[in-house]
Amino acid sequence: MVIWLLGISGSGKTTLAKELKKQFDKENKKSYIIDGDLMRDFFDRDLGYSKEERIANIKRVLISAKVLEDNGIIPIVANISPFQELRDFARNKFKHYIEIYLKRDIENITNKDFVYSDKNVVGVDMEFDEPTNPDLVIDTSKKDIDESLKDILKVINENK
Repeated sequence: MVIWLLGISGSGKTTLAKELKKQFDKENKKSYIIDGDLMRDFFDRDLGYSKEERIANIKRVLISAKVLEDNGIIPIVANISPFQELRDFARNKFKHYIEIYLKRDIENITNKDFVYSDKNVVGVDMEFDEPTNPDLVIDTSKKDIDESLKDILKVINENK
């Protein structure tokens, strides 16, 4: 099983990934968080933020998630994942892929001065493809962390 949390910067991906990991730990389920920013840090930020470089970074995330899944560890991916073609690719490559779209308007991002001070920002300078077939959509400007986590766990349990 691969849990893929996607959405624009500041939508709550990393926060919810950490909460989901805590829940899996309580249930003695092996899981690991793959965060797009941590992937960039591991590779010494050798990729920028152009469309091509974002695709390359997501491909790194994809292979990492595949290795974990093949070894019985649940990858919890927290990544903007702005391109539908890569989300479709992921759905076809993993045995059990659960896509969760954390929807949030840019106007409701709390740390937008920091997050959106750069160029090539997804949702501002670069297109974010609205997901066509997510397993769950959560409007994180309307639901708190606990409500969102309950919704995620419900979808996971329904898709076992």
